[in-house]
Amino acid sequence: MRIGSAIILMAIGAILVWAVDADVPYVSLDVIGYILIAAGVIGLIWALLASQRSRVTESRTVQDPNTGETVRRAESHEGL
Repeated sequence: MRIGSAIILMAIGAILVWAVDADVPYVSLDVIGYILIAAGVIGLIWALLASQRSRVTESRTVQDPNTGETVRRAESHEGL
């Protein structure tokens, strides 16, 4: 979940809670709205934490036994 989709979830939830005044049998639109707001907040926190993760780069230098040539290899991956 990215930041934009988290904000959209929170906006839809807020609309359901505070702007919609419909009476749907067996469904509480207020509860659904609060659930969407909570999901949006959790998604926003997750997206912000994921955007701050660091990128780890490992590099190794090895000498090829057949040719004697030095081979350098770099691998990078994201943390978290």
